[in-house]
Amino acid sequence: MRCAIYGAGAMGTVLGAFIARAGRPIDLINRNERHIAALKEKGATICGTVQFTQPVHALLPSEMEGKYDVILLMTKQRQNAEIAAFLKPFLADDGALCTCQNGLPEPRLAEILGADRVLGCAIAWGATFRGEGVSELTSDPSALTFSLGAYGKGNHLDDVRELLSCMGKVMVEENFIGARWSKLLINSAFSGLSTVTGETFGTVSRDRRMRRVAQRIIKECIDVAKAAGIRIEPVQGHRIDRLFDYSWPLKRAVSFALIPVAMKKHAGLISSMLQDLRAGKKCEIDFINGVVCEFGKKHGVATPFDGRVVELVHAIEAGELPISPSNIRRFDDLF
Repeated sequence: MRCAIYGAGAMGTVLGAFIARAGRPIDLINRNERHIAALKEKGATICGTVQFTQPVHALLPSEMEGKYDVILLMTKQRQNAEIAAFLKPFLADDGALCTCQNGLPEPRLAEILGADRVLGCAIAWGATFRGEGVSELTSDPSALTFSLGAYGKGNHLDDVRELLSCMGKVMVEENFIGARWSKLLINSAFSGLSTVTGETFGTVSRDRRMRRVAQRIIKECIDVAKAAGIRIEPVQGHRIDRLFDYSWPLKRAVSFALIPVAMKKHAGLISSMLQDLRAGKKCEIDFINGVVCEFGKKHGVATPFDGRVVELVHAIEAGELPISPSNIRRFDDLF
């Protein structure tokens, strides 16, 4: 079976190194020529909460040939249509493209590749690119989990499960959209605010002012899911919709107190969207908090806090605002 990771940046390099270390052949593909050159010459260096260097097979997209049974897609969503069209000739007729992206990318990919060839995976850990050939795993090793599901009949679902199991625990979700929504909830609150403020997930969860905004974003996501008839799946065994939903003051206070506890194993994470902005790139905020706003509008649920995150990130992209912890004050009028 031929397998590849397309978009082997921070997270893809970490995942690829774990898979290769387990003895499974996999191609790591990225457009960054210097990163690929470093991977070819020195292997993948993984630092942070784990430390190891692993020889890997790395390629530029121009070096791809033949067909793959499984491609794990780990690029940003902004160019999904173009990337899916590029990968289509490299995917076997009965192959599977498993998107490990945030948000809800499966429907659009299925339009190009066919539903049966699309799998989805919500990843519950994070990594930061530290230079050519080097990625930092920023989550605790005990929190390396994957929620995997099929959009159609699920070509190669078991094969992808085995690949991901080389790194961590894999849950195959029958209610995959519910699992997707769990990750979307977390990303909307913590990735969104990390991007706006420049802070880590840990700081967002500990700072009372930032945590208050995160709590409201979480609540909006839960309310939108309810209205859309989506049953949010547990995250690492915890029913986050029950823990963080509230309708009276005491439960609201409890949910507020639980946020730093829930994020303890991911305290060192920063948003990949923040990394994009710092690199002078546009980020995928429209596919994270923007999706919550889109679903909210469709199902009649107000999403002012998610909407404000989208507005602020676009202002930062346009050079109208700096990335700063002081941006949290720009939510004050919504309370």
